[in-house]
Amino acid sequence: MKNAIYMNRELSWLKFNERVLEEAERKSVPLCERLTFSSIFQSNLDEFFMVRVGSLQDQLLLDENIRDNKTNMTAKEQIDAILKQVKRLNRRKDNVYLEIMEELEEYGTKLVNFQKLNEEESEFLSHYFDAEIAPIISPTIVGRRQPFPFLRNKEIYAVVVLETKSGKEKMGIIPCTNSSVPRLINIPGKDGYSMLSEELILHFIPKVFAGYHVKAKSLIRVTRNADIDADALYDEDLDYRDFMAEVIKKRKKLIPVRLELSREMDGSVVNELCDYLELDKSRVFQGSTPLDLSFVFQIQDNLRKNPDLFYQRRIPQKSIQFREDEPIMKQIQEKDKLLSFPFESVKPFLKMLNEAANDDNVVSIKMTLYRVAKQSKVIEALIEAAENGKEVVVLVELRARFDEENNIEWSRRLEEAGCRVIYGLDGYKVHSKLCLITKKEEGQITYITQVGTGNYNEKTARLYTDLSLMTANIDMGIEASKVFQALSMGEVVEEAQHLLVAPKCLQNKVLDKIDEEIAMAKNGEKAYIGLKLNSLTDKKIIDKLIAASAAGVHVDMVIRGICCLIPEVEGFTDNIHVTSIVGRFLEHSRIYLFGAGERQKVFIASADYMTRNTVRRVEVAAPIEDPDLKSQLQEMFITMLSDNQQARKANEKGEYILTVDEASPVNSQEIFYQMAYDAVDKGEAK
Repeated sequence: MKNAIYMNRELSWLKFNERVLEEAERKSVPLCERLTFSSIFQSNLDEFFMVRVGSLQDQLLLDENIRDNKTNMTAKEQIDAILKQVKRLNRRKDNVYLEIMEELEEYGTKLVNFQKLNEEESEFLSHYFDAEIAPIISPTIVGRRQPFPFLRNKEIYAVVVLETKSGKEKMGIIPCTNSSVPRLINIPGKDGYSMLSEELILHFIPKVFAGYHVKAKSLIRVTRNADIDADALYDEDLDYRDFMAEVIKKRKKLIPVRLELSREMDGSVVNELCDYLELDKSRVFQGSTPLDLSFVFQIQDNLRKNPDLFYQRRIPQKSIQFREDEPIMKQIQEKDKLLSFPFESVKPFLKMLNEAANDDNVVSIKMTLYRVAKQSKVIEALIEAAENGKEVVVLVELRARFDEENNIEWSRRLEEAGCRVIYGLDGYKVHSKLCLITKKEEGQITYITQVGTGNYNEKTARLYTDLSLMTANIDMGIEASKVFQALSMGEVVEEAQHLLVAPKCLQNKVLDKIDEEIAMAKNGEKAYIGLKLNSLTDKKIIDKLIAASAAGVHVDMVIRGICCLIPEVEGFTDNIHVTSIVGRFLEHSRIYLFGAGERQKVFIASADYMTRNTVRRVEVAAPIEDPDLKSQLQEMFITMLSDNQQARKANEKGEYILTVDEASPVNSQEIFYQMAYDAVDKGEAK
């Protein structure tokens, strides 16, 4: 029975991605947005195989008896369960993709095949192939003199079974991913009609292998393990930035964990491919959806003239907490400020950085960077500050998965400008979103501290829901300064009184706060815990929440993704309620609420309740002291709990049920946006 209150991490993540797929299936979602959700489902799955299945594969090679600490499943049992669920979900993805594309034909958009083209159109494509594609492709016929080629991660290849005149079979392979060939090839005279370049290559593959009979052909795509433990591989004699560049190269060559085919092929051919790739046949997936859906955004661009196909246009609004044409830092010194993205603009934060870069009283700016935009205004402000003679200390986490190359480049730019750059800590990723501006005015040291839930990335600030606290609170400033002092020495903070700082003083303090609520409940007092997280996997915290439920503490959780705790199980988690919101914007903010009524404490944080966050990373959570901001977050949390348009409630079986109430609709994300619009319209400046 005990295992019935836990869910396996990987299977829980698949349930999350299933909720993404459900958004693609929902008729109430605009058609082009449904296409976006289909693409997100696919790209999510790519990363899942690269990282999570890759990690399980590594476990399997190291010790097949390693078990999940919640469900007691071995790596093999987890992989088997994953493959079963993915095959089921892929069938749904294929169905919904075909349905969406059929509906888009009404708007003059269609991906065509040769069966539905007339002679003139076929002739055009034939000439196009001969002139634009054939000269630049690099075919291979696998044999003793040409070994099976290396297939790059997530790139598309055409594979063909060739028969010689003597009846001997050979395998031919052509790379289809080429930056000089457009992915969508437009059909002349048919606006909105196009063909995928890989389908064009596959169709004309007999031209390439003219001396052979083509017996079978398909497009294929390999997903490779990307789970590399950089710390375990690091050699102290190497420059860390150069080392991470080598890690990126190595990742591209790791073993395959999945093979996708666009068409059915004879079992012997699939077996041969698996032999070459050293891949078990159970990892082969065949479907009718294109192997890479990134082209859908190009289709959407061509349909912008049809607003009914998209969500209502929304623009981040000015925060009414700030007065225009007055220094931002001065306003923060008067009163704490809180920005809520994407509903409010990130501009006040950027303005604060630019002010600090040019303020004679500012002596230093210190910041942790995990992911930043490709064209980062944050980096520009830090560079300007350094060029103006400020001390600028930036921790750039070079191990931010899949953003390493971007971070390596920015770290070079920062160093060239005179910033002091730290590359992270041994054994710990630095995932905190912390910025500290130190001023010296009339001989006094003052601080402005910013703590966020999301990355310093102007692009994602328009797509993710996140929170950003800016405060002149001296206690928080002193503790933030201690965090940066520790990072500068390659250490972590051992104790903090105001901030919660992982890895040494976040998990333990969260457990203490849950214990306080348990004690209140046992004394007959009202006890409450509210959590807004991306994921919940930390078993120590999960077990403490189960104990809280048993003691009578009411626990509400809004968890977008993985949740390894099954709620509402009689006798165990009766008092725990879990909601997942998957909608237009990616729910990314973290909010912790402990206590009921007037004694409730509210925090925002960069940390989910995952062991990797609570004890293996540097993370920061900040208390919200200002009564107005505290009330704002409490109301936001209540609104999210009331969502009956995008929210799914988890039941005692671990199933997530969408319950839509059209009579009294509550769409939390739309409500927050409308509130931001209304506040600006009313001009309620504070």
